[in-house]
Amino acid sequence: MDRWLEQDNLPAKVHTLAAVETGKDCLPLYCFELGNPDPATPTVIFSGGVHGVERIGTQVILAYMNTLFNRLDWDESLDSLLQRVRILFVPLINPVGMLKRRRSNINGVDLMRNAPIDATGKVPLFLGGHRISRHLPWYRGKRDEPPEREFCAIQRLVESVVAEAQFTISLDCHSGFGHRDQVWFPYAYTPDPFDDIGEMFALRMLFRRTHPSYSFYLIEPQSRNYTTHGDMWDYLYRNTLARRKGVYLPLTLEMGSWLWVKKNPLQLFNALGVFNPVLPHRHERVLRRHQCLMEFLLRASANFSNWLPGHSDRREWMHQAIDYWY
Repeated sequence: MDRWLEQDNLPAKVHTLAAVETGKDCLPLYCFELGNPDPATPTVIFSGGVHGVERIGTQVILAYMNTLFNRLDWDESLDSLLQRVRILFVPLINPVGMLKRRRSNINGVDLMRNAPIDATGKVPLFLGGHRISRHLPWYRGKRDEPPEREFCAIQRLVESVVAEAQFTISLDCHSGFGHRDQVWFPYAYTPDPFDDIGEMFALRMLFRRTHPSYSFYLIEPQSRNYTTHGDMWDYLYRNTLARRKGVYLPLTLEMGSWLWVKKNPLQLFNALGVFNPVLPHRHERVLRRHQCLMEFLLRASANFSNWLPGHSDRREWMHQAIDYWY
């Protein structure tokens, strides 16, 4: 990011969402804005680095940023597209966690378990979020304390966007110890469907029809894998329901790190090897693997009125989604 921040002709606006203390100084939480600045414009939010050990999420975001910035020099069709959509990049939500090579932030809090929302029913021990100790992974923070500074910065950004935009998609990039790449959507705290399940099913069908060879993505509710307390995107979605202008579809990309580990078991002995591809050729492959998905979300947002279910069709799409996923 530093090399872009030093450029005088950077094609994106740079906003500082927060300053996060490291113990000695502060690190900024940056947002790069590209495209039509009108708040009503359909908007895509790409984010990563919620967990400091999952560096590949931030790197995937930066790779796509680099592609778009360089295409602007010669691609007139991209310039035309950006007149109809706004993109917000938040490549690194947890800069201190990445600096210190740990999942949590400076206070030992897992930002994906920090929201003031409790799961219904049982959750996996520890993995589902807990308040036992900051020295254990998946720590939620103390019960009566406000959310962490990083969480609040993302909350302000998402709420301001969703309140004005005609259509919003967010994609938060993670890596997890899975066998395949998964695209999750709410809810994580309950197995019940979320309000825009019909619209999500329409988006899935559009992607499958447009990119049939990308069947390696498993697109489903997170609750089909496990339920958790304090999920960031559950909370942000629910918190914007009553005051949003259009549809909001929050997505989480969980890159399956077992795909890399099983091909190179020695990377388990690397401090970051559990969650990131280590070998250079595999790292490059992952960086380009997800650009098609991100480009699809960008174009689907710019053209949302051409595929999003109308009022009369919404119930039918909802029933199809429930039949398929639930």
